[in-house]
Amino acid sequence: MILAIETIILCIIFFLLCFGGTGTDDKNLKNYSSYPDKVQNQIKEIIEYQGRFKESNKIIVFISNFLLFLPLFFILGLFIRENNFYHNFICLNIIGQSLNIFDLLIIDLLWWRNTKRIRFTKIPEKELYQNPQKHIQSFIRGFILYLIIAIIDGYILTLF
Repeated sequence: MILAIETIILCIIFFLLCFGGTGTDDKNLKNYSSYPDKVQNQIKEIIEYQGRFKESNKIIVFISNFLLFLPLFFILGLFIRENNFYHNFICLNIIGQSLNIFDLLIIDLLWWRNTKRIRFTKIPEKELYQNPQKHIQSFIRGFILYLIIAIIDGYILTLF
């Protein structure tokens, strides 16, 4: 039961962060790398957007997410831990992969691609935002990230 509660709360917080991080061109430009290549190419051509976005290095983003979620999942693991590595690993992996699937299906494919909040005022055409390629790539990186975190935190939780 605690596992389900933690997962649901984490998904709600994640959605609220995504929702709060969108809605204006300035906020949306911070998520530049999440946009399909067609939108990114148009952003680069619009004078008003010049210098207001930066392309992110996927390795740096992966490491940053790792450093964010490693302690967070450790804390979540404290409430569900047992002396068994397998139990700790499975529970943490369930939380991570559930968040990852929620991000892909609910946030990225259902909400993000259809909401006007993520569209730029200078690029309003909905069809430009429909390519799911970046979201699927992010899902794959997230799968690996949460698997590694579940292994590390699962092991650490077993030690004490």
